[in-house]
Amino acid sequence: MKECMHSFMQVDLVGGYYDAGDNVKFGFPMAFTTTMLSWSVLEFGGLMKGELQHAKDAIRWATDYLLKATAHPNTIYVQVGDANKDHACWERPEDMDTPRTVLKINPQNPGSDVAGETAAALAAASLVFRRSDPSYSKRLLKTAIRVFEFADKFRGTYSTNLKPFVCPFYCSYSGYQDELLWGAAWLHRASKNPSYLNYIQVNGQTLGADEADNTFGWDNKHAGARILLSKAYLVQNVKALHDYKGHADNFICSIIPGASFSSTQYTRGGLLFKMGDSNMQYVTSSSFLLLTYAKYLTSSSQTVSCAGTTVTAKKLRAIAKRQVDYLLGENPMRMSYMVGYGSKYPKRIHHRGSSLPSIAAHPARIGCSAGFSVLGSSAPNPNLLVGAVVGGPDAQDRFPDQRSDYEQSEPATYINAPLVGALAYLAHSSGQI
Repeated sequence: MKECMHSFMQVDLVGGYYDAGDNVKFGFPMAFTTTMLSWSVLEFGGLMKGELQHAKDAIRWATDYLLKATAHPNTIYVQVGDANKDHACWERPEDMDTPRTVLKINPQNPGSDVAGETAAALAAASLVFRRSDPSYSKRLLKTAIRVFEFADKFRGTYSTNLKPFVCPFYCSYSGYQDELLWGAAWLHRASKNPSYLNYIQVNGQTLGADEADNTFGWDNKHAGARILLSKAYLVQNVKALHDYKGHADNFICSIIPGASFSSTQYTRGGLLFKMGDSNMQYVTSSSFLLLTYAKYLTSSSQTVSCAGTTVTAKKLRAIAKRQVDYLLGENPMRMSYMVGYGSKYPKRIHHRGSSLPSIAAHPARIGCSAGFSVLGSSAPNPNLLVGAVVGGPDAQDRFPDQRSDYEQSEPATYINAPLVGALAYLAHSSGQI
């Protein structure tokens, strides 16, 4: 569906992705989704076979939008749509009549978090297209460099000034330091410019390189940055980044199930459990980091040291496989949390387009509040959103499959994106587990 161009903004923001089951384009999770899809292709694209082109198309759909959103210097358009007004309706994207409010950051209203993540996304994607489309790749990298400079120069959290619009939806709880480290890490990998290595060495500690947080997702990038930077040390032998092996090990040790040094909760059925709302995003992102770090450790013949205990790459792969197996149906509910996969999967996902009848089935308009009767109904969704992964079960491994339960039943782009890489590995390398 085409969206009208806001003449007062003089910018075309057609394209991109909605974050989840609503009709809002949130730039912060969209950029993270793009970074993780790109990282999935960079690490495991060789195993994607016929799916590689689909993954690249999905990345380009996002980067085309991010290039538009960063077209004006020292400005990033970070949201299209008013989430409060959008959430007051339950309507198909085709019928959408809620305000398409455009939000931006600039030097007066900075947002180093969303700008840093956007730079990371563009830099990571530039590596994806380096061989297949060199001119597009160069454009992505050039934009990433400019966007990172803006993120670093005008520091601040985007939710400070945009709070009424971005909170509590994608409020930046972890601050912007993690995105500056993450953005610099991606630019270091994509540009090979030594200034980024220098930036990481000078600023790493103040940006939280060794913080003990072990939650990797759309808000907090520390664990991902540690794993990414450990590659430069482990695989490319960049001695200056030696400390990141230790930082990465600390993250890995914190999620080893049942170990004395672990600080991570698991459900009785064996699922990594961080929080009740959209927990599956931590399962997919952590599984991706485990498999990626295992790859780096294997190529450098190294192991993880956890309080004197040696943990091998094989062990990391086994933990990741267990999580993905749980997600796909090996769990107490015998429920696959991927729509359309397996014999039992969520039938009432919290997603407007999936739950309301299609234009083909119901050409007449369905108004803003008319859709709420569908939201509250127990009928299965008429349109199967095949491949979507939902928020997942609760701490007791229970899943009610209720449309109104967005904490457990809503799919999101950033749940799926890290799973792409994990599945590519697990589907094609069973012999290497």
